[in-house]
Amino acid sequence: MNFLELFLSDLSAEDAKLVTLARAARARTRAAEGAAVRDSDGRTYAACTVALDTVELTALQLAVAMALSSGVKGLEAAAVVTDAESVNIDVVRYFAGANIPVVHAQGTGEVRDVVHS
Repeated sequence: MNFLELFLSDLSAEDAKLVTLARAARARTRAAEGAAVRDSDGRTYAACTVALDTVELTALQLAVAMALSSGVKGLEAAAVVTDAESVNIDVVRYFAGANIPVVHAQGTGEVRDVVHS
């Protein structure tokens, strides 16, 4: 499904909230991308890209790391906001397994795609 066929209003309220949190995380620091994840208890974690000389983490890697450091046992969904054509969801697949939905949205909030781990 391309971003012209799927809109933020087409998502569940919980998934739309993830996109909103990811957009806010990205906007706060003007980062390349923002991400948010929802754990199996419904708690959310949002992060932005970290790009330093000594460490580089994608927003999704950092959001998952924040969830892990809080002791979560699983993820329900994730969202990544970026102007990039694609997103790397390996960290979600590694931690949460298959079939976790990851919403890929543009900075404007337009949904580009929903992929599954």
